[in-house]
Order: sequence, then C-alpha cells, then structure tokens
Amino acid sequence: MKKSSASKETAASRKAAAGKKTAAKEAEGKKAEGKKTPAKKTLAKKTAAAKTAAKKAAAGKSVAKETVAGRTVAKKAAPLKRQAPAKKPAVAPKKAAAAVKGVAPAKTVAPTSPRGESRTALVRRARRIDRELAEVYPYAHPELDFENPFQLVVATVLSAQTTDLRVNQTTPALFAKYPTPEDLAAAVPEEVEEILRPTGFFRAKTRSVIGLSKALTEDFGGEVPGRLEDLVKLPGVGRKTAFVVLGNAFGRPGITVDTHFQRLVRRWRWTEETDPDKIEAAVGALFPKSDWTDLSHHVIWHGRRICHARKPACGACPIAPLCPAYGEGETDPEKAKKLLKYEKGGFPGQRLKPPRAYLDAGGKPALPLGAG
Repeated sequence: MKKSSASKETAASRKAAAGKKTAAKEAEGKKAEGKKTPAKKTLAKKTAAAKTAAKKAAAGKSVAKETVAGRTVAKKAAPLKRQAPAKKPAVAPKKAAAAVKGVAPAKTVAPTSPRGESRTALVRRARRIDRELAEVYPYAHPELDFENPFQLVVATVLSAQTTDLRVNQTTPALFAKYPTPEDLAAAVPEEVEEILRPTGFFRAKTRSVIGLSKALTEDFGGEVPGRLEDLVKLPGVGRKTAFVVLGNAFGRPGITVDTHFQRLVRRWRWTEETDPDKIEAAVGALFPKSDWTDLSHHVIWHGRRICHARKPACGACPIAPLCPAYGEGETDPEKAKKLLKYEKGGFPGQRLKPPRAYLDAGGKPALPLGAG
C-alpha cells in the first residue's frame, strides 16, 4: 500500500513538473511572441505610411498635371486682347537717291538707333557718314571766292548773316579797289559801306574789315598769321573764321562749326551740345585731326544741298540709312528731288570762280551781282 501511494506521489510529482515545464515554455513563447509582435506592427505601420505617401504623391502629380492642363486650356480658351498696330519705323527706301544725278543710291541698311549707342558704335557710324558724303561731294571746297589768305579772311568775316553767293558777288568790287591790307586799312569807311551794303549789316562789317586790315598792317606786317591764337585777335574773327582760314589757306586742319554744321551733327546725334566750341570738341574727338577740314566741307555742303533746316530732302539723301532723323523731311523721292539746291538740283553754285574739279563734276558757276 505504501509502495503504491509512493508511486502515485511520484507520478503526480512528475506530472506537476511536466506541467511547470509546459507552463514555462508557454510563458516563454508568449514573451517571445510579445517581443516579436511590436516589431512586426512597427514595420507594418511604416509600410502602410510609405504606401500612403506614395499614393498622395501620385495624387499630387495628377492634380498638378490637371492644373497645368487646366491653365493651358484656360490660356487657349481666353480671348486675345486687341492690340493697337505698332507704328512702323521710318526706314530708308532701297533707292532713296537713285533718281538724283550724281548722288549714290542709298544702301539698304536699316536706320541706326543712337539710343544706348556705345562710343565705338558712334565713332564707326560718324566716320561712315563722312565716307559716304565724300563719295557724294568729292569736289567739296570752300564756297567763298579767294585768291590769297587776306581775301579769304575778309570774305569769311563778310559771310556772317548772309550767303556765300552774296559775298562772292560783292567782293570783286571790294578787292579791285582795296587789294591789300594796307589799302583797306586806309579806306574811307563810307565808301566801303557802299560796296558792302548788299551783304547786310554793312556798317558793322565795314568796321570789322577795316579794323582787321589795320591790325594786319600794324601787328603782322601786312600778312595774315597762320596761328589760331593770332587770328582770333583780329576784329571780327572768331574760331569759326580762323579755322576756315587755317584749313583752306594754310592747309592746317580745323573744324568749321557754322549753322549748317551745328544742325546736322545734332540731327545725326553725334553730340547734344549747343555751344559751338563744345560741338567742335565733341565732333573733333570722333575723327582723326587730318580729316577735320574735309569733314567740315562735306557736312556743310550736305546741309546746303539736301539736309535743309526746315524741310530736309530725306527721300533724296544718300546717307538716309545711317540717319536717326530720317523721316523729319520729305521721304518721297520725286518730291524730295524738287527740294535739292545748287548743282544737285541742277542750279548754279555759289562761287563765281569755282575750282576746276567742281566744274568737271557738272557744277555751274554763280552769276555776277546784277546779272540775270
């Protein structure tokens, strides 16, 4: 009986031990499952979040595409606003001067806008204009008749406020009676005034020519000086007159800033200066000094013949493609042709005794005072 009870106890203890082991294993399994479960859940959450973000991004792209498409459609569907037609800039015609005898046809170059024009571009444009004018007026010369420096300085003083033609018609009688500075210095003012009356302001001009003749006789031995600083000391002689004399009687370069020169260089926007001395300095800086005298002739000739003050003959202008002011005057070639003066219009020039080159080019000498 004791053995059986012992065996029973042993079996019970074994069962209990086995139960404890099973319980321990179950507990360990649960702990392991408990540890594994949060990791799986975290991974699952991350995966779900990534999928959600991807879906949102895809949705965003599609929305963006739809928005862009919507904008595109909206732009296409929006009615166009009516715009006023842009004004066409005045462009020089292909053959602006083709109908003018002796004038080279205008080249097909669009007018250059000087706004924002660099210094280099300005120099190039200015020099090109001078080259074009040199081809149009290869015979350009001072338009005052003279045989020596004395006659030129007197004629230039007399040309103020009148035409060179009127001076050329008047000086033959003056120089016939007073051929030297000494003769004119000793002249009776009233007699000189009567000769100079056709030139206008004859009393003031009489005082000037007699005064400069006295200065030449007393200070320079009856000879016209060849220096600027000496010439401007003579009565009635300013820088303009001095440069005319220096350039044409002595071959020393100078820029003659008369009314034509001032008008044209401002039209061409070579400078915005209005003072003659400042214009002289500004334009002189654009060209070599050796070109100054011929440049003056080219510009002045063009101003007298084509680029007039009140109504420029733009339609007959050989440098129209280079001119910022093209269109200020008559642009129709036939109408512009009627505005041309002197030899370009088939009329006599201003000199009674012009150079041979001018006559060979088809120029006609002016008529004496009272003729015709």
